Amino acid sequence: MRLAVVGHVEWVEFARVESVPGPGEIVHALETWDEAAGGGAVAAVQLARLAGAASFFTLLGDDDLGRRSRAQLTEQGVTVRAMVDPSPQRRAFCQVDEDGERTITVLGEKLRPSGRDARLPWHELAGADAVYFVSGDAEALRAARAARILVATSRELPTLRAAGVRLDVLVGSGEDEGELYRSGDIEPAPGLVVTTAGKLGGWSQPGGPFRAAALPGPVGDAYGCGDAFAAGLTFALARGDERDDALAFAARCGAAVLTGRGPYATQLSA
Repeated sequence: MRLAVVGHVEWVEFARVESVPGPGEIVHALETWDEAAGGGAVAAVQLARLAGAASFFTLLGDDDLGRRSRAQLTEQGVTVRAMVDPSPQRRAFCQVDEDGERTITVLGEKLRPSGRDARLPWHELAGADAVYFVSGDAEALRAARAARILVATSRELPTLRAAGVRLDVLVGSGEDEGELYRSGDIEPAPGLVVTTAGKLGGWSQPGGPFRAAALPGPVGDAYGCGDAFAAGLTFALARGDERDDALAFAARCGAAVLTGRGPYATQLSA
C-alpha cells in the first residue's frame, strides 16, 4: 500500500512524575527522555510499522533539533518529505503522571507544510491508497484529496473549512474541546465521523458506539494514543476493512501505545 501523512513535528522532552505540580509546587522527575513526536510524526511511524513504509510531508526547523527529527524518523522507517523553515524546531514538554495521563506544554509555532511549496513532491499523493492529514494549509489538504482515502483530524477545523474538500473520515477526541466537531462545521460533510472517548471507546456517525480495545498490559503513557488510533484507522480502511473492523483495529493501535513509554515503544507492527 501507498500511505502518507501530512503534518507537523515537535521535539518533545518527557518527564515521568508522581503528579503534575500545582501552582507554586516543585516536583522531581522520576525519569526523562526526549524524541521527535507530535501528531504527524507519531502517525507516520505507526503507518510505517503497519504497512512497512509511509511518506511524511512536513516542515522542519533549521536547527539541530530539526535535523535530529529527520534522522530519527528516517531510522523508524518513514520516508521524510520535508522542507526546512528558518524558524527553530517546535518543541514541547510533556509530564506523565503515575496514572499515565500526559500534560503538555508546547513551545513555539506549529510548522505546517504548505501545498504551495512546489519543492515538496505533492504529486506523490495522487493515487495513494490513503493519506492522514494532521496539519498543513488548505492547499496541502487539497493535494491530499488526490488519494483514494482521505482521513483528517478535527483539530484543524479552520483549514478543513477553507479547503472545501470532502473527507472520507474525520476523527477526533470527544474529550478535547479543541477537537469537537458539530454537524455543519465543514462542507461538504465527511463520509464518516469518528469521536473517541478513551476507555469508553467512542462513537461513529454513521455506525453508533464502538468499544475500546482491551489493554495488552499495564498503563504506561497516554501520549500518542489518539494519533496511533487515527493512523490505525487509516491503515485498516486502506487495506479494505469494513467500518466496524477498521474501528476495532484502530482501537487496538491506541490501546497498545497506552501501555508503553512514549508514543513508539509499543506501537503495533506488521
